[in-house]
Amino acid sequence: MAIDIGCHYTKISRVENGNQSPSEENIKAWCRACRAEDQISDLIATARTIESTYVEWRRQTRAGMKRLMLSSTSLYERTQLFRIYEHNIIPGLFQTAEYSAAMLSYFIDFLDTPNDLDAAVEARMERQRIVYSGNRRFAVLLEERAIQARVGNFDIMSGQLDRLLGVMSLPRVSLGIIPETAIRAAFASVGFWIYDNALVGVETPTASLEVTQPREVGLYAKMFEQLRQSAVYGAEARALVTSAIADLASIQVDTN
Repeated sequence: MAIDIGCHYTKISRVENGNQSPSEENIKAWCRACRAEDQISDLIATARTIESTYVEWRRQTRAGMKRLMLSSTSLYERTQLFRIYEHNIIPGLFQTAEYSAAMLSYFIDFLDTPNDLDAAVEARMERQRIVYSGNRRFAVLLEERAIQARVGNFDIMSGQLDRLLGVMSLPRVSLGIIPETAIRAAFASVGFWIYDNALVGVETPTASLEVTQPREVGLYAKMFEQLRQSAVYGAEARALVTSAIADLASIQVDTN
């Protein structure tokens, strides 16, 4: 293959192992050698997207976490349909200020950013106004462990779960929970947010990735629908949240 596309074999190895990105000319040559010319435009678009949208959080947060909170404001405002999947936390749009402060405190310390916690929490709370304005719809899927994970103390977590019960009653919010014992139709290793059919946001501990290639966005939408098949809604979902609150209360009693 290296001879066919005019590259040294060591570069092929670096590309295959993710240590170097191929140039657009490399992509074209590779596709021609594989008789896959019809894939050239999609692969080049994907490569450009990866280069431009893999954003290091540490660089974004040099001026503090508030800047990171505000960076997505325009995207949120123009989105009409949010499809949100979270596997271990409550989504930021539905967090209480106290829960949000506990989460952001950790990342301020982890990323060694300027401590602007109060301003960052205020920005996140302000961002939540989109839940109550316009005609937006929110399809939300949570793994059961997202409501069981202990964030902050008893009062913080109990307040957050109570807030979640309130969110579930909002007419434009469809919130499903995937029980830990559910027979699964799909598995996702990370949380992801789909904004209309235009973009998918994926967050890692150190960076965020935006996916805009239509075929890739479509695959995330397909996974979201498959995950929904394992979720419970309505009274069953509320029962899981109230059970998590009861578990918290029992732990609180045992520790006193």
